[in-house]
Amino acid sequence: MKSAARIAKVETFVAGMSCFVRLTTEDGIQGVGESTAFAFPKNVAEIIKSFEPFLVGADAHDVEQNWLKMYRALGWRGLTLGGAISAIDQACWDIRGRIFETPVWHLLGGRSRKAVRGMKVVFGATKEDLLKESLAAQKAGFTAIKVILHQHEHHGMRHAEKIADLVDRMAALRDAVGNSLDIGIELHRNMQPGNSIALIQELMPYRPLFVEDPIPPDSVLSFGEVSEKVDTPMAAGERNTSIYEFREYIEHAGLSFVRPDIGLAGGFTHVRKICAMAEAHHQGVLPHAVPSGAIATMAHIHMGITAPNWEAQEHIDQNVDPVQQMVKRIPTLKDGWLYPFDEPGLGMEINDAFFATNPPVTVHGVKADLREDGSVALR
Repeated sequence: MKSAARIAKVETFVAGMSCFVRLTTEDGIQGVGESTAFAFPKNVAEIIKSFEPFLVGADAHDVEQNWLKMYRALGWRGLTLGGAISAIDQACWDIRGRIFETPVWHLLGGRSRKAVRGMKVVFGATKEDLLKESLAAQKAGFTAIKVILHQHEHHGMRHAEKIADLVDRMAALRDAVGNSLDIGIELHRNMQPGNSIALIQELMPYRPLFVEDPIPPDSVLSFGEVSEKVDTPMAAGERNTSIYEFREYIEHAGLSFVRPDIGLAGGFTHVRKICAMAEAHHQGVLPHAVPSGAIATMAHIHMGITAPNWEAQEHIDQNVDPVQQMVKRIPTLKDGWLYPFDEPGLGMEINDAFFATNPPVTVHGVKADLREDGSVALR
């Protein structure tokens, strides 16, 4: 084995909400990664291309050095930059695994568990849809679900009406599935500290595994104020992009669970550190993994196999188009559990034939929720 793995070629592949990167070394070894900055996949591709002069000639083994050079070069921050660095970092770890002829999880420290627990994301716009989708997930073998409880329509409701409706949905859900299913509640940044506290206090009797993002991620202090006044386990972090941002949430936001996304929060190089920081505070990890494609999903599985405090991994179906068309195969899901492949690296390959068709790219327009007076609602 050669001591260096010099990168010779950088390729990007964009379709739907996904941006993939493929790095090829001078010896022809390839590694792949995926950004999950889903709102701006074209922008991420441009950032990756801007890194090409640095990446060509860089050693893929030097994951720490490469990470810091890209991050510190301009003192820049943000989700698209985080997405680009994260995809590149995954690809470097994939190359390392292929060179050492071992799965990435083995390089990260070996197994902490035999499989990763999936947490099916349930979108149910109405109470009836919520119950139907949740029962289907339970029947499929999932032992945990995450429900998008707060819907767009709730912005048009008065305070008491909104609280009553949201509590009614949760009460009906718990009654339908019983206590053998863990239920996480996603409030999706739609509330203010005051009314979110009022809601969470009423949700507590239904034993949620966690409540996630009741308020926007604009202030760690504000999130901590919510956590101080409720007894329900709290979760946050899906929009954070490095250990530096997670440190404040871990230490000051009153979290029980952190939610790093391996396609945003620095790839393997930083997510493994985030997991370790959380572990030192006896906090679990519930990674943000929606709407990840198959490569980011597999990267999460490798991280989850090795991280001792990885509680569950949110999940949506991967066997749908165009997700499954973008890769040669999708991750293995069996009875609600996710498994890595046995091949070296991530065991994933990009489907060049699909991208040769110039598939459409999703462009997210500005479509904010509005309240009845026309003012912009939180989200």
